[in-house]
Amino acid sequence: MPPKPPRRPGAARSQRSSPDGGSGSAPPPASPRLGVGEAGFVALCDALKVSGSVREKAWKTYESLSAADGAPAYDKKKKETWGVCIFIVAIDLDEMTFTFTELLKSISISVCTFFQFLKEVDVNMDTVSTKVDSTVSRLKKKYDVLLALYHKFERTCGLIYLEQPSSEISAELSSVLVLKNYWITFLLAKGKVLQMEDDLVISFQLLLCVLDYFIKLSPPAMLKEPYKSAVTAVTVNGSTRTPRRGQNRSTRTSKQVDTDTKVIEILCKEHDCNLDEVKNVYFTSFIPFLNSMGIVASNGLPQVEVLSKEYNELYLKNKDIDARLFLDHDETLQPDVIACSQLERTPRKNNPDEEFNVILPQTPVRAAMNTIQQLMMILNSATDKPSDTLITYFNNCTVNPKDSILKRVESLGHIFKKKFAEAVGQGCAEIGSQRYILGVRLYYRVMESMLKSEEERLSVHNFSKLLNDNIFHTSLLACALEVVMATYVRTASQSDGSSAETDLSFPWILNVFDLKAFDFYKVIESFIKAEPSLTRDMIKHLERCEHRIMESLAWQSAVGLCSHEQRLHHCVRPTGAASWAQAPSSGEAHWPQRYKEIITMLQAESG
Repeated sequence: MPPKPPRRPGAARSQRSSPDGGSGSAPPPASPRLGVGEAGFVALCDALKVSGSVREKAWKTYESLSAADGAPAYDKKKKETWGVCIFIVAIDLDEMTFTFTELLKSISISVCTFFQFLKEVDVNMDTVSTKVDSTVSRLKKKYDVLLALYHKFERTCGLIYLEQPSSEISAELSSVLVLKNYWITFLLAKGKVLQMEDDLVISFQLLLCVLDYFIKLSPPAMLKEPYKSAVTAVTVNGSTRTPRRGQNRSTRTSKQVDTDTKVIEILCKEHDCNLDEVKNVYFTSFIPFLNSMGIVASNGLPQVEVLSKEYNELYLKNKDIDARLFLDHDETLQPDVIACSQLERTPRKNNPDEEFNVILPQTPVRAAMNTIQQLMMILNSATDKPSDTLITYFNNCTVNPKDSILKRVESLGHIFKKKFAEAVGQGCAEIGSQRYILGVRLYYRVMESMLKSEEERLSVHNFSKLLNDNIFHTSLLACALEVVMATYVRTASQSDGSSAETDLSFPWILNVFDLKAFDFYKVIESFIKAEPSLTRDMIKHLERCEHRIMESLAWQSAVGLCSHEQRLHHCVRPTGAASWAQAPSSGEAHWPQRYKEIITMLQAESG
């Protein structure tokens, strides 16, 4: 927590002189000093079952706020202010006795309003610690992802299910019940499979897996086309709801999804998702989840009560957002009105006689899928092996680098896959492998482009020094992987192309490969020049990485360099790929001003 403001001692004296202090009324057992609080504050603490230490410190924080500038605003929102104070203190003291949703309901406030109010408190009092800020950031990212996914879920189900199915459908299979099953199953799978729950892309792919599973369990009479025909075909060829004797659960489930891919193919096509990636999530994450829960297709729809009970245990353990309330359109989960109106706005036609051609708004999920599609278009013709052109460059080297390059790619692949699984979830290790392969394709593609450019610029064919430099290759591969990771690891608040932090955000890749920030920095400009197909947003992202390195990360790396000369070398970006490993020119007058400043700082540091 930041230092207490000067007004805090006065607030404490005010607390002791409160007229309630000597009333003689028996205080709650948890804290003998609770009599100093207002009745509403005490009731809120009781409802949230907070400890005595949290009550006492939260009340002191409230008194400090009341004594600060803008106090009348807090007096008008006493209950909300109490809730914020209790939340801040409970996190700082590691004494969370309530969930975030329970807090929101207790003070009758929405997620968005709470975050905004907490921000105002932070500005006025500077009372929010790094620990609280980290918790709030995690909650906000999780909420943004859940909100985006639920909106997508509702719209998608509207395209799948009939609003008024035929009378032959029993009440047990009403669309409302099916949707509830859908959503709670997804929430449970997401919570158990993903460690990093703010990953919008993997979460959406998992949602498609859940949709596929339940669509195939639904009677065709409930479905719209083309899902009705797909399910009818599956039923004719072999019902997904008919058990086969002599097969265990795992065998039946795996065999079923292996042969019945029509529905998932339609879903992927409708949402511009990569079919292979979604299948990977299905087999490596969703099927193991179903098996662990004992959910078998032959038994029909899972019971909502059982699923809800399992999810409730997960929710109480995490003490965060009860996402089941999205189904009820609960007020605490309603989005900010302005943000929502911007999201749903569709361009209007000026001329009513023009052909009707509605442009769909860029929802977070749609924006993420479009960005991935753009990357896939770049890498469609690329391979995860060196091309014939690259092999020719390797053969022209004094020391052929081919074997060392292939070994390096393989060994770094094992490291990347392991670190990815640790960050996202062990069931997602194969997803990490897919991302790595895309990175390798981009790595070879950019390397070839760099060498062609340098060959034309310098009229040389032997790049032995460059191509045998381990740090150059590691940096180039890391840059390619950063492009891939930044493409996939979008949060729901990034639909405008802005930057947002996640567990896999830069500088995660530097930590994975134990790579110095300056080494990574030196390839960025050449990388951008060598890959003209990079989107504007991706170029901006790499530039933000550059700025972050120059502002902070570089100094962490520079401290470890063994000599002053080496440190100067690491500060200067060469002008071309071939000169990457060469020492900088001594023509100091030609160096950019920013580099001069860096060198001056390093000289001063070295004494």
